Amino acid sequence: MQSLLLSKLFGQLGATGFLEGLGITLYHTVISAAFAYLLGLPLGILLCVTDRGGIRPIVWLNKIVGFLVNILRSIPFIILMVALIPAARAIVGTSIGDEAMIFMLVVAATPYVARMVESSVKEVDKGVIEAARAMGTGTFGIICKVLIPEAKPSLIVGAVISTVTIVGYSAMAGTIAGGGLGAIAVTKARTSNAQDVIWLCVALIVILVQVIQEVGMYLAKRLDKRIARNHKNKKIKEKE
Repeated sequence: MQSLLLSKLFGQLGATGFLEGLGITLYHTVISAAFAYLLGLPLGILLCVTDRGGIRPIVWLNKIVGFLVNILRSIPFIILMVALIPAARAIVGTSIGDEAMIFMLVVAATPYVARMVESSVKEVDKGVIEAARAMGTGTFGIICKVLIPEAKPSLIVGAVISTVTIVGYSAMAGTIAGGGLGAIAVTKARTSNAQDVIWLCVALIVILVQVIQEVGMYLAKRLDKRIARNHKNKKIKEKE
């Protein structure tokens, strides 16, 4: 029964078609997440550092950057895609396809990443920052040697959440011929209403999200110093 169902599904598109769609979705997600963090990480740190109570308060700059970030975060992705078509055509030379889709994903994800980074960095213990200041560490040194290393587990959790969000955004690529599992599902829904193919695409996206989630959480736990300390203390108590 299961083999008949699978042969029917793959007969409509071919196993290669599904694997290609999964590969394109991964390509969109990885490249977009990398560029979003390349832009969002410094932006998030800037928001944290320049905030009231930050290590270098510049309130007017913080308000301007925060306002722009909030505007981009407020626009639904499907609307933002349409609004960015002229910009995509001007910057990457096309308004459809993988390049345009990645551009739109980066624009949509960067402000989201910035807020996630800001939230993570603000969790760093103030005492650690003050200790670094007392030793004469400058602003850049505190950012590189204190804020980022101490916030690493939280930053990874934020990266997982952001990447999962980008996977969801990439599924909308079918609306502008961006390729991937979303495009397969949308095309089949429009042309033949193939519900089995659509739900297989959904299942593959769910599996992809679960893999990203599990790997990210594992890395976050491994890098969390608090968990490592608790584990070490537990071992010491067991020996006693």
